[in-house]
Amino acid sequence: MFKVIIIGAAGRMGRRLIANVLENPDFELAGAIEYPNSPVLGQDAGALAGVQPCGVGITSDLGALLPGADAVIDFATSGVLDRARAAVAANAAVVIGTTALSADDKRELAELAASGGRIVAAGNMSVGVNLLYKLVREAAQKLGEEYDVEIVEMHHNQKKDAPSGTAVRLAEVVCEARDWNYEQDVRHGREGMVGQRPRREIGMHSLRGGDVVGDHTVIFAVNGERVELTHKASSRDTFARGALRAVKFLAAARPGLYDMQDVLGLK
Repeated sequence: MFKVIIIGAAGRMGRRLIANVLENPDFELAGAIEYPNSPVLGQDAGALAGVQPCGVGITSDLGALLPGADAVIDFATSGVLDRARAAVAANAAVVIGTTALSADDKRELAELAASGGRIVAAGNMSVGVNLLYKLVREAAQKLGEEYDVEIVEMHHNQKKDAPSGTAVRLAEVVCEARDWNYEQDVRHGREGMVGQRPRREIGMHSLRGGDVVGDHTVIFAVNGERVELTHKASSRDTFARGALRAVKFLAAARPGLYDMQDVLGLK
């Protein structure tokens, strides 16, 4: 039985994480965290998530819950490093699913892992998306630079950032495979008389509308044929299930900073 604490319990992702934990016999909900003064503090986490009441009240006191937890799952966009430090100090594993980590944040996570922390950090926890990363890398290598690359992503109309963190990672994978540079070789949209498309370019296009959870397509095009690799997420449960797989992975892992490629054995 893996005892987990969910950060951001009232959010869309937090509620699906809670529901998936409660529905999985291998897991126990050890706590549900929200910010101080949140209107949902004290409410039953299961009821708030739309499943059966579970007897776990939502609180803002992470420190009180950590001694009884095996892992913390954190998809929040702020305060991630502080919570990771507290979890590592309590010998709890850490699963981070936010795309809001800076380069400095990632360096500090690596330092926490070097000091004995067990951490998985990935901007997308979906098993399918992480397989897509591997397939895109192989396609970029095998097809060669004569194939033009375009990336199209679509998300719901409430998403604030563009392009998505997953789309950025897909472009980074292509750049790594071709020894290109993201800052120099990625073009965000086109307008007007832009001229002939250069070969060394990755087109990046962001669409927003409705309640789309997340669609990503990488197109490799050359005269005579086109290869398209697509992943479509229809439910946030795909990210929740990936996070739970990460918890299981960390239970048997040595201290270190990992990503979902490690969790899935894709490296």
